[in-house]
Amino acid sequence: MSLSLLSPLINELPLPHRLLDESMEFAWQSPSNIALVKYWGKKNEQRPLTPSLSMTLNRAFTRTRLKVLPGENGQGLVSVNGDPAHPFLLKMNQLLHWMAVEIPVLRNITLTATTENSFPHSTGIASSASGISAFTLCLLDVAVKLLGAEIAGEKFMQMASFAARAGSGSACRSMYGGFTVWGESPLEAGSSDEFAITVQEFIHPEMLKLKDAILVISADPKSMSSTRGHQTMEGHPFFSNRILQANHNLEEVLNALSANDFEKLCAVAECEALTLHALIMSANPGTLLMKPATVEVIHRVREARKSGLPLFFTLDAGANVHVIYPGDVATAVEEFIGADLKPLCEGGRVIYDNCGSGPARINVNRPVA
Repeated sequence: MSLSLLSPLINELPLPHRLLDESMEFAWQSPSNIALVKYWGKKNEQRPLTPSLSMTLNRAFTRTRLKVLPGENGQGLVSVNGDPAHPFLLKMNQLLHWMAVEIPVLRNITLTATTENSFPHSTGIASSASGISAFTLCLLDVAVKLLGAEIAGEKFMQMASFAARAGSGSACRSMYGGFTVWGESPLEAGSSDEFAITVQEFIHPEMLKLKDAILVISADPKSMSSTRGHQTMEGHPFFSNRILQANHNLEEVLNALSANDFEKLCAVAECEALTLHALIMSANPGTLLMKPATVEVIHRVREARKSGLPLFFTLDAGANVHVIYPGDVATAVEEFIGADLKPLCEGGRVIYDNCGSGPARINVNRPVA
């Protein structure tokens, strides 16, 4: 796989990299995102089968602190939250080694990570998106510091999006606020299978005020990993039609977002959510990720909309439900959620979120928790 987007960290530097004589720390907070046009299925080398579009969240995030230890013994990431056998350590090290192919200085370091989510992981709320994006941003900060580079702003975030894709496809979309598109499409100039792009400038201002109530139907890890789920699209009976549908729905959602057409956005986003689960159920073998409470929430959301409340549901590959609604009707919708939907959630847990502004670098003197 070409790592050409990372080459400025090597090709534009006149000086050798700095040797560590003391530990350094870097910290980032990065959000999850919710796809309105779904990413499901991969082409070769972690590239999407179809383009996807997501809304960046605000309160569903991961905070990660990376500590670089002195010396050049090159052990890589040796612990996560003090655990040398943490379940995410292998995936994080795989991304580190992938990036080190193009940025050799990353081969010569030893790291520890402290990380925390504001929401349950592995439950279909895209914890890999926030977790991998935060880790990638920390790693790029390490490389920039060690090499004495001056890379910031749009170029830095594009490089981060490119690199994060290797660890988690949806993570590449968490590098920008507002709405992002990942996957090459004639509808968006500059779109690419290699990294996500922001489309915020084309979005109606009212759509940037959208709210998202995340209903935690189950905090248990989902029964099928996303990696396995993407693999089920290979030889899927609806493979070709899904490609056509996703590209059509991307156009519809972009039009709805730019025209502030909430009704159209409702229709297409709900279609995408149900299509995702239909693809999962109709694969070989098929898997059912919804819970009875998931289905009940869907029915109640649709009934509320018939009664005049502007809201819609969407789901990632899990049982939990996102309820999306305009900011100017938040009071009425949240009263409905509290009375009618919250009792269906595990422990009554609802995460009230909104369209967010993207990742933020954290002062290393500030506690991660």
